[in-house]
Amino acid sequence: CRFSQMLHPIFEEASNVIKEEYPDKNQVVFARVDCDQHSDIAQRYRISKYPTLKLFRNGMMMKREYRGQRSVTAIADYIRQQKSNPIQEVQDLEEISSLDRSRRNIVGYFEQKDSDNYRTFERVANILHDDCVFLSAFGAISKAERFSGDNVIYKPPGENAPDMVYLGSLTNFDLIYAWTQDKCVPLVREITFENGEELTEEGLPFLILFHMKDDLESLEKFQQEVARQLISEKGTINFLHADCDKFRHPLLHIQKTPADCPVIAIDSFRHMYVFPDFSDLSVPGKLKQFVLDLHSGKLHREFHHGPDPTDVAPGQPIQDLASSPPESSFQKLAPSEHRYTLLREKDEL
Repeated sequence: CRFSQMLHPIFEEASNVIKEEYPDKNQVVFARVDCDQHSDIAQRYRISKYPTLKLFRNGMMMKREYRGQRSVTAIADYIRQQKSNPIQEVQDLEEISSLDRSRRNIVGYFEQKDSDNYRTFERVANILHDDCVFLSAFGAISKAERFSGDNVIYKPPGENAPDMVYLGSLTNFDLIYAWTQDKCVPLVREITFENGEELTEEGLPFLILFHMKDDLESLEKFQQEVARQLISEKGTINFLHADCDKFRHPLLHIQKTPADCPVIAIDSFRHMYVFPDFSDLSVPGKLKQFVLDLHSGKLHREFHHGPDPTDVAPGQPIQDLASSPPESSFQKLAPSEHRYTLLREKDEL
């Protein structure tokens, strides 16, 4: 790969620069993988373009890969930023009352910084700092909030939204990470021009609600039904919502326009499939069956060969569809001269 060959000396020089600043190899490790020789590694981490730079913390791959300039200075600066403290230290509890409540805030109250509780909190913050704001208070400053020991609080968006308290062990990384991720990463996320490629790189198909920006009622219904019917499918599919007006192009692929919204569709990264009727959203099990039909291959099969025999009414012939399902609108988000992209669509708008 010509671009990989071009990056190789730059990447190596950046590693030398960082090695001088962080000589302890437990601090920062640079590594490279030949994906021709190690295709199993490429497959495991869903590498689909070359070169790809991904960041790992504590053995976990971060969602956001490096997309900055391919220069020694830019890569070294990125590592320095990643090494900076992701937790804001509070000097007065009054600062907590003036937090930006449009953000998701996680606040830790600790007796001392040099403790296992805080070190676990710090590990979690290092991984999720792009999704939440992390703050901490220590000693006398935090004492009023530590009536039962060290404490971690989630302050959700909204001025009147009630706080939520973490009740598990503060030294159990898996528990506190799972709890914090649940709070910091919404079950239903918005897909935008800015995060579209990022979401695609997670490698999961999309279940998308297309709705008008001011149609919050449809969004709320969708969020409720996803939570009610599909919580067990978290990790097998991404639940998203998109602005119909901005994402006209994907709608055209399923022969819809903003006038048809709200519309629910699945993008499998091969094809797009439309949920038959938004009004059926609250029918028990209907949305879940739609997702299960994706996983079983039924949606793909029926688009090409018509309804399964078990779904055909007695005496009704099986329809042989000559046309293929609409192609994915989100699969190929990296710029290319041979395909449209969301980024290009943004420029057209």
